[in-house]
Amino acid sequence: MAIAAFEFDNSYARELEGFYVPWKGAEVPEPKMIRFNRPLAEELGLDADALDSQAGAAIFAGHTAPAGATPLAMAYAGHQFGGFSPQLGDGRALLLGEVIDRSGTRRDIHLKGSGRTPFSRGGDGKAVLGPVLREYIIGEAMHVLGVPTTRALAAVTTGEEIMRQNGPEPGAVLARVASSHLRVGTFQFFAARGETDRLRQLADYAIARHCPELQGQPDRYLGLLRQVRDRQAALVAQWMLVGFVHGVMNTDNMTISGETIDYGPCAFVDEYDPAAVFSSIDQHGRYAYRNQPMIAQWNLARLAETLLDLINPDDREDAVRQASDAINGFQEVYEREWLSGMRRKLGLDRAEEGDLELATGLLASMEGQGVDFTRLFRALGDAATGEAGAALALFDDSTAFDAWLTRYQARFAREFGAAEDRVAGMNRVNPVYIPRNHLVEAALDAATAGDLAPFERLMQALADPFSVRVGFDVYALGAPGDFGPYTTYCGT
Repeated sequence: MAIAAFEFDNSYARELEGFYVPWKGAEVPEPKMIRFNRPLAEELGLDADALDSQAGAAIFAGHTAPAGATPLAMAYAGHQFGGFSPQLGDGRALLLGEVIDRSGTRRDIHLKGSGRTPFSRGGDGKAVLGPVLREYIIGEAMHVLGVPTTRALAAVTTGEEIMRQNGPEPGAVLARVASSHLRVGTFQFFAARGETDRLRQLADYAIARHCPELQGQPDRYLGLLRQVRDRQAALVAQWMLVGFVHGVMNTDNMTISGETIDYGPCAFVDEYDPAAVFSSIDQHGRYAYRNQPMIAQWNLARLAETLLDLINPDDREDAVRQASDAINGFQEVYEREWLSGMRRKLGLDRAEEGDLELATGLLASMEGQGVDFTRLFRALGDAATGEAGAALALFDDSTAFDAWLTRYQARFAREFGAAEDRVAGMNRVNPVYIPRNHLVEAALDAATAGDLAPFERLMQALADPFSVRVGFDVYALGAPGDFGPYTTYCGT
């Protein structure tokens, strides 16, 4: 059968025995395809026609393993809200296998919600439809916005009713794709056990997969740390530039590849608020919007700790010094990436001395003013050229913004390129449509009740986020006044 023709090349299973537990997905009564990502399937070199079927649904539910698959639950540890758990692992997920995509890149195919594993820690190992579709929506939106991310290949229902806090909900599984599922927590798992040989094996595997130019270099482990630092600095800068709050930046949710992973308690800010928190369990704002760069650096320090015996096995003090220098460089990389992105959002092609102050001044003018983050940046193209009405209308009190706008217009005018070209460039990076929290919730509620139309319409809006389109006005607006504070939840 054509579906069996996955061209798996499962390096993790082949090269890292002892780093996982071979496992099978749970049998389910009635797997059904809800959404299949045909363009991604084709990018991966898969037979999209064969997989977009009942047989494909059985594979992506974990019910049936295709030929060549080596399903396994990966072992990892992690700091969760600052507290270390020495054993976490894939408690409701399986790495189905790896494929080499059409561009020659190795990609994981991973199932989330496929049943209990030895790492389930008392959980049922299942997922329900709402959170599965949330991950589908947010991951695909992030991809189109240009943010490195895991992506959804398929969402399937299982024919089960899964008990959750509010009663039974339809069971579902997400098939997602990533450059790998190596995490900071994967390194922590073996470091916590003092298994230096396995840690070296893991680091060499990560280097071969994600930093091949470092292979054989005497300082390759320090080079790995630096590259992960740079990727994470760039990633978090992109989160900040689009107003994204991850919500659970635990070390087991930080990838070595620099991709966003695990869209649980996540959201995009509507009204700009640096203290924005959307997770029900983040009572102290550890993972608030403004804290994300600091937490990324903290997480990277935890990775550095695991690599000390590899960086310099003969001189711990020197290893600490080198690793500390690498981690201390995070802020410089992050600021450079963020400021570069802000210049693009502001239509500034050249660098000037006061650009950082200009960019942070805009955010300061927005704070406490009820300003819609996404709509303001989209309105800045007109504001830069003298048509500021739409931007000004977003402020409760525009006094601070008025003063900022005068400086900005002068700075914009000093650029050499044609204003209309630079405004067009701004509109290619400042989206019209993002996954608005109230629309995401409405789509998930409807889908759970059996109506997928709002989900599909939202996906249409998000597929082209930078172009204003007739009939999609509602998708560009913030939440209505009665929507209230937005809260999302872990582990659902």
